[in-house]
Amino acid sequence: MQQVLIPKKRAELLKKHLAELSSKLNCKISINNENEVLIEGDPYDEYNAKNVITAFGRGFDIENALKLTRDNYFFKSINLKEIFKNKDRIIMVEGRVIGKNGKSKEYIESVSGAQISIFGGTISLIGTNEEISIAESAINVLIDGGTHKKAYRVMEAARKRMGV
Repeated sequence: MQQVLIPKKRAELLKKHLAELSSKLNCKISINNENEVLIEGDPYDEYNAKNVITAFGRGFDIENALKLTRDNYFFKSINLKEIFKNKDRIIMVEGRVIGKNGKSKEYIESVSGAQISIFGGTISLIGTNEEISIAESAINVLIDGGTHKKAYRVMEAARKRMGV
């Protein structure tokens, strides 16, 4: 049995999808104590379900979270609370990654191929190793205070280097 704690807001949304997820992930999935998700099944299915539910808890929709059941898709989360102690700084960095009207996030997703979710002081990614690496190169520039122009240049260079 696996257990995952997710934010209460996301647990409420997850309740609507429990039957669908249980079926698709071959596991019995239930919610205890408002935000504790319990997963029962064979170890491989539990592992996949835990990844999917963790991604859903970090703000991804069900369809993107379910990509994690594929062998070549991975999940990565950057916890801004571990990098910055100042809440205003965290909000500013989240805003920089999102960009005006979501344009920065959209551009990083389109160039890298990775999906990005910004939720609760974290920036999370779903994609192949290469896609995550390309997106992360731009996000790290923005976290370090670099300009969007520099972030995009670094990301585009990383993409060329990897031949994606």
